[in-house]
Amino acid sequence: MSRMIPPRARRSAAVVPLIAIALFSASFARAADRPLPQETPPRGMTELPSPALPGSGEPDLAVAPDGSVFMSWIERREGGGGRLRVARLVGQQWSDSVTVAEGESLFVNWADFPRLLAPAKDQLVIAWMWKRPGGTYAYDVRVASSKDGGRKWSAAQTPHRDGTATEHGFVSMAPERDGVRIVWLDGRAGVGKKEGEAEMTLRTAWLSPDGTLGADELLDARVCDCCQTAAARSAAAGTIVAFRDRDAGEIRDIGLLRNAGGWQRSAPPADRWKIGGCPVNGPALATRNHMVALAWFTAPGDTAQVRLAVSRDGGWGLADVVRVDDGDPIGRTAVAVLPDGAIAVAWLEHERNLQATVRIRRVAIHETLRASVIAARTTESRSSGVPRLAVDGTRLLVVWTDDAKPARVHVTAIPIASL
Repeated sequence: MSRMIPPRARRSAAVVPLIAIALFSASFARAADRPLPQETPPRGMTELPSPALPGSGEPDLAVAPDGSVFMSWIERREGGGGRLRVARLVGQQWSDSVTVAEGESLFVNWADFPRLLAPAKDQLVIAWMWKRPGGTYAYDVRVASSKDGGRKWSAAQTPHRDGTATEHGFVSMAPERDGVRIVWLDGRAGVGKKEGEAEMTLRTAWLSPDGTLGADELLDARVCDCCQTAAARSAAAGTIVAFRDRDAGEIRDIGLLRNAGGWQRSAPPADRWKIGGCPVNGPALATRNHMVALAWFTAPGDTAQVRLAVSRDGGWGLADVVRVDDGDPIGRTAVAVLPDGAIAVAWLEHERNLQATVRIRRVAIHETLRASVIAARTTESRSSGVPRLAVDGTRLLVVWTDDAKPARVHVTAIPIASL
């Protein structure tokens, strides 16, 4: 498996184009029209107390249908491995955190982080990676669920049954048929093959409401080795899965699949990004009712960009893609659909001296493109991880990781009205 972080000229920000209808006004469709970022903090932006201790990273956010917000993260252990924790946000404070799993075998990696889903009130599902003997990237996906808001958790299960000492990770999840659709990258095809000869595959399984895992199923036989996947539920188009595809010519554009009574492949506008290694930069996906937003990093022609595609019909139709970065993106995108139907896109933008900022841009129908806002300052190192977004009533929550020694997860709240 070829893993690489592209040089500065090739930084990738994968945003899959799920678009529909002419969502965006022509006034900001061109990259040259992007206004300069807002250097002063957005009005009312505050940092909430973080439940994550120093030595933490790999955060994720989940919002339940009733609006409850949950966060997961990993805290390093002195003896190796880590401790997977979950907490619930109550107003401005977090509940006492609960440990879901811990041990030396807990796989801790800035790019392949645990994923949290809140499909119903007080119901949570979390997926994480657990090392097994056989190699650096030999690890399994483990999944557990809670029915009481994260206080107690079920025994862990593994959605794949191949039993091979290969990579299984980069998980995403979405509600489906009162259960949960689980998607992951699966390296079982690499058994008996040399590094670089094996094909990474995309596979899926369904977790029923009673906690029973169905058989795993192949979705794509050749995908990028180590880019995050994304999954979401659309009211119109069923489950949507976004991932970085890979063809025989090393074109690594975003792939898109829908499960509406059967899996169907969509054809988002092609970037035609040819790169001889994995950029470790997957797409982000968010939905609200019939609105679907897809954001990603790409760098065709060595021009790094963060792109956004939006659909108002559940992802069935395609439209133009909008570039949203400020000219020198690192990528690591996140996206959220705001209550008024606008889209918030977050990404890391390169600064001088290996520094980076977490930036957010609001994109709305028939609205002139606004300046991005700087939500946080960090570095471009791997330890700064991938920012995550969640809508909490009238505010946007941004979870990000600093590059202190030790690093720590932070939570920033921005009034949506000030974006």
